[in-house]
Amino acid sequence: MSFTMDTTLASLVTNKRRVSALKSLGIVTVGDALTYYPFRVTEPVPLRAIREAAPGQQMAFAAVIRDMRVVPMNARRGYRLEATVDDADFARSRRVPGSTARLTFFSYRKSYVDWVSMRLRAGTSVVVSGMPSEYMGQLQFTHPEILTVAPGSAGAGAGLEGYARDAASGNGAFAGSTDPYASAQSAYPPAAAAPSGAALKYDADTVQEALTRVCRPRPVYHASSRISSEHIHETILGLLWMMGARTSSTPDGQLAGAGSAGIVAPTTDTIAVQNGEENSGTTAESGAEALSQSIPDVLPESVRKAKNLMHRAEAFLAIHDPASTTRFKEAIETLRYEEAFVSQTSLLKARSHAHKSAAHSCPLVTDSLRDQFIASLPFSLTAGQQQVIHDIAADLAHDWPMQRLLQGEVGSGKTVVALAAMLQAVDAGYQAVLVAPTQVLAEQHAETIGRMVEQLKPAIPVTLLTGGMKLAARRKALAAASSGEPGIIVATHAAFSKTFQAPHLALVVIDEQHRFGVEQRESLNAKTDDGTTPHLLVMTATPIPRTAAMTWFGDLDISWLTELPGGRKPIRTVVVNEADAATMGRMFAHIRARVDAGERAYIVCPRIDADDEGNEGGSGVSAAAGSARGRAAASGSSARTAAGGRATRAAADAIGIDDPYETFDENGETVARPPLHAVAEIADRLQKLPQFQGIRFATLTGRDKDDVKTQVMADFAGGETPILVSTTVIEVGVDVKQASCIVIFDADRYGLSQLHQLRGRVGRGGTNSWAFLVSRAEPGSPAEQRLEVIHHSLDGAEIAQADLEFRGAGDVLGDAQSGGKSSLKLLRVVKDADMIADARTRAEQLLAADPELAGEVQLAGAVLDFTRGNETFLTSS
Repeated sequence: MSFTMDTTLASLVTNKRRVSALKSLGIVTVGDALTYYPFRVTEPVPLRAIREAAPGQQMAFAAVIRDMRVVPMNARRGYRLEATVDDADFARSRRVPGSTARLTFFSYRKSYVDWVSMRLRAGTSVVVSGMPSEYMGQLQFTHPEILTVAPGSAGAGAGLEGYARDAASGNGAFAGSTDPYASAQSAYPPAAAAPSGAALKYDADTVQEALTRVCRPRPVYHASSRISSEHIHETILGLLWMMGARTSSTPDGQLAGAGSAGIVAPTTDTIAVQNGEENSGTTAESGAEALSQSIPDVLPESVRKAKNLMHRAEAFLAIHDPASTTRFKEAIETLRYEEAFVSQTSLLKARSHAHKSAAHSCPLVTDSLRDQFIASLPFSLTAGQQQVIHDIAADLAHDWPMQRLLQGEVGSGKTVVALAAMLQAVDAGYQAVLVAPTQVLAEQHAETIGRMVEQLKPAIPVTLLTGGMKLAARRKALAAASSGEPGIIVATHAAFSKTFQAPHLALVVIDEQHRFGVEQRESLNAKTDDGTTPHLLVMTATPIPRTAAMTWFGDLDISWLTELPGGRKPIRTVVVNEADAATMGRMFAHIRARVDAGERAYIVCPRIDADDEGNEGGSGVSAAAGSARGRAAASGSSARTAAGGRATRAAADAIGIDDPYETFDENGETVARPPLHAVAEIADRLQKLPQFQGIRFATLTGRDKDDVKTQVMADFAGGETPILVSTTVIEVGVDVKQASCIVIFDADRYGLSQLHQLRGRVGRGGTNSWAFLVSRAEPGSPAEQRLEVIHHSLDGAEIAQADLEFRGAGDVLGDAQSGGKSSLKLLRVVKDADMIADARTRAEQLLAADPELAGEVQLAGAVLDFTRGNETFLTSS
């Protein structure tokens, strides 16, 4: 059976529980599995005789089973299997006396015990790798890794001095191509025959092969309670075997020869179809060729040779079955560069394509609406605003579409800049659309814009279109848009629906770019009847470092608004340890004082309900790692899940943290943490505090209907409910001038950029303001260090830079790709800046010679996958 990177694991893996567990990690296809990279690789396991064992230190040795017994555990259900091993021959090779040790296995399953019993019959040669301990005066290995060696193979001691020297140097195989065991005789009697009807399969043909396999570096993957790192590794190796790999990667870039360990063929209990099983004599050379055919290279051959990189197939093999830690790192660098090259090629092609499209030219006219609007403002524009308005005016005058990113801090005046651009389009006789991510924000924009343009002549129609409108109002708004009359349309996601038509659309402004995907952007591009492409202005208040923005927005021109309008006072940020009851009490008393002074306060929690449990450990947040990450609309904001476990959709909808920082132990297992606080729980607790007697509270979550959200915000702004307990639905666009305090529970679990965004909800009316970050972080932990960054800085660019270093690019810059097919998992925006620049230069040269990539079919396919899967043009690292 031939299969590709897109073949589903469900059609290959027979164990359906394993298929389900892998799917929970985002591993659905062969490609997902091969790009599920380990987060670390172990050091080679040292060879030691039993007498050289040190408790707590990993070791490997060869031995023979002397006896074995199974003991029922009557006090506890289940069985204990004990086997005694003797390493006399192996110890002799290390010039120490032989000794014995006990191998111990526990299980409730009789079938497992029977399987281990069959493998560990008396007289069987084995290679053992594990952590020794002492029990009742005897050396014991509990659940060690065991490889059985076929009877009649080379002796367990011959030539081990040479192996020990080679293992110490980091290689898991002998230097020569000849097998040092070839002329040796077995030191042990052959194992007893397998029971009648049992097909016993040995793990290795020779002791040397088994030692090579257990001593070589091991990749460790982010795992979950449903599947271990070892089982993930076993599955990936099985897939590589099926695709043609027969032996491991070696430092010279070729597949190893006969002297090195081979990849064991998967059993039919694990893999349904074994490709090439009928050809058991496959050579290493033909295996290498088969693997490279199954996994074709993406990078152009000229680029790969110039950079001295591995073939893609060889890189996958060196990552998942590394011969040495050095080889593993070289493979990671190869695939990291591949990601850089594919992403930059995609961005360059997108930019080139945009410049070839036609757009409506919107030149400035005398006594323009834009100039009237600027003159009517009750304040002076900052120098930054004036420059950006000038740049946009020049872009709109062209007959090809503008593609510009406008980045600015919260309150830096992006809306004024966007409105100036929209008025220029209306003045030219066209329509302009402003798309906002939430109904609350869309309504605020429509009200603000309507107020700002009401004095302009001629009058400018401002149409509001949201999904929550009543049918009659919605039909009226759709009719106004489809009429083609010059004007401004403010909309939510409703602008992406098929019923929305704007035949004279010349400008699209998207607020909070990271909430909308490329496909949605392109759906608006298709709204014109005359085949033109609208000009595009995307805005974001999410702070993105300049170098990162230039890297990832390669298809856009970039403008920054760095000055804040006068009158805004710095926000005072305080980190509060939740266990410090006295400080928590003073914080609540301070909030009561501000409320009594006529101000407002936000209380932010990451979850809606206390019973929204989303992952193992009950924290309500799925484990995070860096592959196949999907974002769901959560509490009006987002909930992110990542490798290492997936929350249910219902739980994801209830979590407002953009990308929780999960922690993992050394085996890649997620570490359980306290449950996240919930809106309902905190609202109930706070209303019972003496500090808030007589104060009315309101709650707001993403589950509330649009009309409820609107009413709640109106009551909050009006002072009827001066304290609002909410999820991160308030993160974007909510503008209440009287809000002076914000309390963020579980602040140590948020990203810095999101904390900075939430903090920007207060201090918008020129009053003194405070942000309280309530944390349960351990002293000296990375979480505490992150909070110190935002505690001491109000500079969004500085905070974003720190967030990049703490988290990686994808977590700061927005969603990873849904489906994960083109998600960048290795590239790091900050550390790999030079690599990205090199990839961009080489991609420019390639596209100059071959604009359509006709000569690079695999690269063209990878670019297409990247563009389709990259929902935001803001990719992960």
